[in-house]
Amino acid sequence: MTSTTSKPNDLSANWMPFSGNRFFKANPRMIVKGEGCTFTTSDGKTLVDGLSGLWCCGAGHGRKEITEAVSRQMVDLDYAPGFQVGHPLAFELASRIAALAPGDLDHVFFVNSGSEAADTAIKMARGYWRVKGEAQRTKVIGRAKAYHGVNFGGMSVGGISGNRKMFGAGIDADHLPHTLLAENAFSRGLPDKGIELADELENIVALHDPSTIAAVIIEPFSGSAGVIVPPKGYMQRIREICDKYGFLLIFDEVISGFGRTGQMFGAQTMGVTPDIINAAKAISNGVIPLGAVIASHRIYQTFMDNGGADYAIEFPHGYTYSGHPVACAAGLATLDIFENDDLLGKCRTLIPYFEDAIHALKGLPHVEDIRNFGLAGAVQVTDMPGLPGKRAFEIFQKCWDLGAYVRCGGNTLQFAPAFIAQKSDIDRLFSIVADALKAQA
Repeated sequence: MTSTTSKPNDLSANWMPFSGNRFFKANPRMIVKGEGCTFTTSDGKTLVDGLSGLWCCGAGHGRKEITEAVSRQMVDLDYAPGFQVGHPLAFELASRIAALAPGDLDHVFFVNSGSEAADTAIKMARGYWRVKGEAQRTKVIGRAKAYHGVNFGGMSVGGISGNRKMFGAGIDADHLPHTLLAENAFSRGLPDKGIELADELENIVALHDPSTIAAVIIEPFSGSAGVIVPPKGYMQRIREICDKYGFLLIFDEVISGFGRTGQMFGAQTMGVTPDIINAAKAISNGVIPLGAVIASHRIYQTFMDNGGADYAIEFPHGYTYSGHPVACAAGLATLDIFENDDLLGKCRTLIPYFEDAIHALKGLPHVEDIRNFGLAGAVQVTDMPGLPGKRAFEIFQKCWDLGAYVRCGGNTLQFAPAFIAQKSDIDRLFSIVADALKAQA
């Protein structure tokens, strides 16, 4: 019989996500505290947080405003069911988010993560066409190298092979090519070349028949694949083709949403309004799991107009923790910080300095590309022969040892500092990265 008694420092029971469990448990890296733009490790070392946690904590760690709001809410109402009943904070937060979203995206469906947002948006798109009498529109078009979470819908439209190959077939999907072009290496912001890649959507339409396609889902920039940025005019062209054939356009803004591009949503920075926006991560500053799918009035009203009796469920979907009162309290406190501290202004001020700092790494050993957009960037490094991803992983470890937390993904190092970061934080971060790169020479 297996004992249920815990053992001090026993790491075996926790099966870690997106981690090399065997390596970690032999070489653990433990964070025990976060404050401002830093982490503290279990051995007392201070790290500059180069990724805002996991693209989440734009307002920095340890914000007392959020802690206090969450604490009050846990005393007043720790949980409330969201099916057929409600609580005030969910409606208040939805209203505030809708007021910030572009165009007529004015209805918010709460979820708990980016993965749930992706699957919810896909179900919403397919359901939209069914209630309009076009149930054959089930196919969703994603993009190579895209990341839309790990649930079956998001995995299917995602385009990172390592996240797909182990699990078999998902939903009916096809994929646009990615926009990572060698001729755009070391571009700053949106690159100049590659707008013609958007026209590949026309080829997919010709292959599958437009009457079978429900939606196109795309990230303003592909964060998890290494900040792959679309060329100038690309998003506008995708929008035009979607309008031509009537496809819904979904922007996955789990990473780009809530300030990362210098505006509240990447759609606003790109100058393109989709029909649906997915959000999570920074929506609650990463404090408590919270996500949202923000839909246009047209989509919402279509469900309402075809919902049958007024007591009937128009969209049979949701989660036990959708609009959780404590998560909503965190979300409202986060929006207050955005407003009171001018986080968007701070982000916009920091973006040019960040851009110069990351591009200053050009010419260091093994650097083959640098990309950035908003307050996000990636350094692409050459792979070791026959060992994909190992060099980036070794640089990630060296950065940790030298005092910086960065993310490695494939052959990239990824960066997304907090909006409250100072220039000195950026200097320290990239000084450590430079030393880690030089150590690989």
